[in-house]
Amino acid sequence: MYDVPLWLWMVFAVTVVVALAVDLLAHRGAHAIGFKEAAVWSAVWVGLAIAFGVVVLLVVGTNAGVEYTTAWLLEKSLSVDNLFVFALIFGYFQVPREYQHRVLFLGVLGALVFRGLFLAAGVAVVSRFTAVLFLFGAFLFYSAYKLLAKGEDSVDPGRSLAVRLLRKVVPVRDDYAGNRFFVRNGGKLVATPLLAVVAAVEGADLVFAIDSVPAVLGVTSDLFIVYTSNAFAILGLRALYFLLSGLLDRFRYLGKGLALILAFIGVKLILQASHETISTSIPEVHSLVSLAVVATVLTVSILLSMLRPAPSDDADDAEGADDESGQEQGDRHRDAAGPAPDDS
Repeated sequence: MYDVPLWLWMVFAVTVVVALAVDLLAHRGAHAIGFKEAAVWSAVWVGLAIAFGVVVLLVVGTNAGVEYTTAWLLEKSLSVDNLFVFALIFGYFQVPREYQHRVLFLGVLGALVFRGLFLAAGVAVVSRFTAVLFLFGAFLFYSAYKLLAKGEDSVDPGRSLAVRLLRKVVPVRDDYAGNRFFVRNGGKLVATPLLAVVAAVEGADLVFAIDSVPAVLGVTSDLFIVYTSNAFAILGLRALYFLLSGLLDRFRYLGKGLALILAFIGVKLILQASHETISTSIPEVHSLVSLAVVATVLTVSILLSMLRPAPSDDADDAEGADDESGQEQGDRHRDAAGPAPDDS
């Protein structure tokens, strides 16, 4: 555990509250987020995360700064997997684009609370029962396997546990009512589909936290580092979604890269647990090595995705055009040969 001054916690809290307030004011009117606006906000969130990392480096120490950067990169990369699920949820519920930011904003607020609770519990367990790191390591190996073996997405947002629980508490109508979450129908309070979307997004984040928490605890067990890195990764999630919307399928190698990172963190956890519970002669993975591995794997995964993109619709269109061209040529040949003979 690092000796983090109270004022640094306060700086972090003020930064998050002010940034969220500015973001909320900037998007108080419902409108579709374009690429340029998303790029600007992505730069703002990344800049804030990096600036805070520099402060951690200067105030808490070099090792803390390295661990913060590693944890932030790890959480940022894992959050991309969330974006695929967000896109699936928005598509399933046919959420108008101008209302998607409000849903993600509330999703971020919920994630900040729930991740904080999960991380605090994880740090408390690890600090008392070091052997639990073996279990976390095994779980990360399983998560890596799931990423590598992942086939077609079979998630049904409409039947998620969060949405089903919401429907038990309050009736949900079929039609949207602007950006409102509740309306009165015959004097009875009824939820709109927008509230069901928020429930689905929150439920998805809780599922992703199951992978995220053991992974970040493999980088460090300091509560300040794990929570602040998680928070800044989550805060930039909305802008990243709108920035990459429509381009997610192009990151074909990112899943494999994330699987490799999770497996590496799993090895790091096993070595750390062995060092502390079996023998101090068993080496641990240095934080700089972790940062180098995470950064390198992410960079290679993104570059490979750009250099070797998946077969796109353009190829299908070209194939379809060739088929049409062949059909047209066949028609011309038949026209030149005259009408087909009458079988009758």
